[in-house]
Amino acid sequence: MTTKHETRLGTERDLLHLFRERTSELQRRLRDEGIDLLIITNVDSIYYYSAYWGDLGLEFGRPTLLVVAGDGDVTLITPKAESLMAEEMTWIQDMGYYSDGVGEEWREPLRKVISGRKARARVAVEKDDIPAVVSDFLFEELGSRSWVDGAHIIAKMRVIKSAEELRMIRQAGQVAVAMGIGGRDAIGVGVPEYEVSLACMAAGTRKAAEIIGEQDPSALMSPMIHNLQALQSGLFTSYTHLHPRVKKIADGEPVYMCFCSICHFKQLKLGYDREYFVRSVDDETARVYNTAIEAQAASFREMRPGVTAEDVHRAADEVYQSAGFAPSYRTGRALGYSSLEQPQLKYGDKTPLKAGMVFAVDGGVTIPKVFGARVGDTVIVTNDGIEIVTEFPRDLTIL
Repeated sequence: MTTKHETRLGTERDLLHLFRERTSELQRRLRDEGIDLLIITNVDSIYYYSAYWGDLGLEFGRPTLLVVAGDGDVTLITPKAESLMAEEMTWIQDMGYYSDGVGEEWREPLRKVISGRKARARVAVEKDDIPAVVSDFLFEELGSRSWVDGAHIIAKMRVIKSAEELRMIRQAGQVAVAMGIGGRDAIGVGVPEYEVSLACMAAGTRKAAEIIGEQDPSALMSPMIHNLQALQSGLFTSYTHLHPRVKKIADGEPVYMCFCSICHFKQLKLGYDREYFVRSVDDETARVYNTAIEAQAASFREMRPGVTAEDVHRAADEVYQSAGFAPSYRTGRALGYSSLEQPQLKYGDKTPLKAGMVFAVDGGVTIPKVFGARVGDTVIVTNDGIEIVTEFPRDLTIL
């Protein structure tokens, strides 16, 4: 059954026009800034415009590049081994395929694209993301002049999510909540941490498969939930990002589950954290945990269009400091196709919130080698407040 927010999306190919429209808008912005060519190397940015993701990458010596010209040319450079997937996924017609050990591999199609532009071209790259092997090649081809950093153009486009993105983010929220329920139900005395993580992955995969199966059974997008999860129990909850181990959960221990690095659905990333207590909890631990909950709630109350990102963070930080804890670095971050986008909920970020922004909003207190209290949710900024897409009880719960 669908909720009031879940209109049925089309198939993968039905949505390709959205990616093409984004690229057209990117080209307009490139022209406005006098940029002839933007060479995109970040895999999330490549997907954002092309709808293409590849399994092979730089770690295999097979980079994928998206080259966007302000005057209309768009070229996707990717291994020929991925050609069948690429041609089915993307709207782009100009494909620069290459093969291992043949000629100069990816350098040949890239050289072809930039040839004839060397004398006059103003070239932009994502300076913080471009691999050294690609930047070295561009230095050889284009000379010693500095390239423009085009990352800010992409980042600004990704700040406000489209209606289609928001619908998929809500679906991703369902997957995250299912993962949390699966993990919670697996928690018990004597259960190894890794078994809890396996339960999270299984539950998330089944929910993702249900959504994709109802919407587009022929989709190339896999429902499989994967990557290493952050999950700890006992005093190791203060280690924050430690992965699940063979350690067995003991009576009276907290169990913390983070889904930020593992809940990836349709290339979208979510923030979601829940923590539970096995059979009992002492008063001081409960106080620390409730402080984290109160800090997140204070952030929620502050979030609405026009409020600055740092004011949201300040609301949470006041809770921590009033409870006697140290100031917090950051309360949340924007996300979408990447786990970290702009703006961020922290001091110094004076970006006004706008409807359509999406954030991971966290509450957290760490007592080193004693206890780490954490809670996290993904929220959409609406016209009059927020919508929590990972809504599920976060009050202190003893299993």
